[in-house]
Amino acid sequence: MDALSAKPAAAADGLPPEQRRWAVLAIFTALAMAALDTAIANVALPAIAADLHSAPADVIWVVNVYQIAMVATLLPLAALGEIVGHQRVYLVGLVLFTAASLACALAWSLPTLLAARVLQGLGASALMSVNTALVRFVYPSRLHGRGFGNNALVVATAFTVGPAVASAILAVASWPWLFAINIPFGLAALVVGLRTLPRTPRASHAFDAPGALLTSLSLCLFILGIGSAAHQTSAVVVVAELVGAVVLGALLIRRQAGHPAPMLPVDLFRRPLFSLSVATALCSFAVQALAFVSLPFYFEDILHRSPVETGFLMMPWSVVVAIMAPIAGRMSDRHPAGLLGGLGLVMLGIGMALLALLPPSPGVVDIAWRMAICGCGFGFFQSPNMKAIMSSAPPGRSGGASGMVATGRLIGQTIGAALAALCFALAGPEGATLALLLGAAFSAVGCVTSFLRLKAR
Repeated sequence: MDALSAKPAAAADGLPPEQRRWAVLAIFTALAMAALDTAIANVALPAIAADLHSAPADVIWVVNVYQIAMVATLLPLAALGEIVGHQRVYLVGLVLFTAASLACALAWSLPTLLAARVLQGLGASALMSVNTALVRFVYPSRLHGRGFGNNALVVATAFTVGPAVASAILAVASWPWLFAINIPFGLAALVVGLRTLPRTPRASHAFDAPGALLTSLSLCLFILGIGSAAHQTSAVVVVAELVGAVVLGALLIRRQAGHPAPMLPVDLFRRPLFSLSVATALCSFAVQALAFVSLPFYFEDILHRSPVETGFLMMPWSVVVAIMAPIAGRMSDRHPAGLLGGLGLVMLGIGMALLALLPPSPGVVDIAWRMAICGCGFGFFQSPNMKAIMSSAPPGRSGGASGMVATGRLIGQTIGAALAALCFALAGPEGATLALLLGAAFSAVGCVTSFLRLKAR
């Protein structure tokens, strides 16, 4: 009986090789779709604005509502995965994401498109909240580093090819096809996933719906507060949003005190390796956002490069991440994540400083090798850090750890993007250089927290 006709087995130490290959195909196909949809939506915004007769400021919400829906629901869905099974949350998320992609393709107005994008964000959140937990159960423990390296490879590749894929589709078809293309891949991943994803352990406690609401509202207010600060909204609004996030977070912690698996995984943060790894992730993804938000403005406004040239100048970072992530993943099966992550962040910090010190009229090669150093450092850090977060949590708390992997990434990117906006507000055209130097400082902080994990082991 082949892997596709076999009934998914209960999770042990990984799946048999043939079944593992099919399960990984289903997991990574859905992950690539969710990652691609963030990248391609950015490229499509001008076309959507023209077709739906909407202002650019309004169309930006096509991206924002997707990310807000994800951030608000990652931890509740990760907690739900521990109760009903990670594979069930994943498959339901895949169904929702695919159906919402069809709704996006059929949208006839901006409000209908935004409603469909909210549903698509919920589906993507379900996929990403339990993604790394499923990878942990699909691969045997001796190959966890390889599995997380492949996971990072898929995300990096999706972000690398996303703008090119979007441009190619828009060259021959209208923007709804950017969403419609998800449908055949989603259906194929669903068929394979139903037959091959393993049954994962299920917790005995009930789902805390009020706790989920507090978690979602707290994270929403935090993201909105950071965004409001970046756009220099009234200080009263910013303070109200951030204070509301803190108050709701405190109520959540108080409500779930003594809970066997708190939604905000306070129990896991008591483990030094886990908390240091999450802190390292926040720093690194803030660095990535500082670079990815500021560099396009630098390339186009200061160097007067075209948008197409800017896309190619940004590519070396993601290409090298895609090369280094699986290599670092395999190395993390033999070497401590604190050492590998620390060395990676040293390289990332050096690359950011070199970008900040670019000559006045840099050539393509001057930019490309500096971007490659950044990509090498980021790729060398990412897979070992993901493994450290997951391995520092017991198997029964894989959902909470998996949720924090995705939540940490999105919060770090949000903070980095907000700081980049602040740099431009303070320094004008020189804001890109300031943002890159700030990124180098964040790399240094992340490097220290990573090396501290060597003692935490």
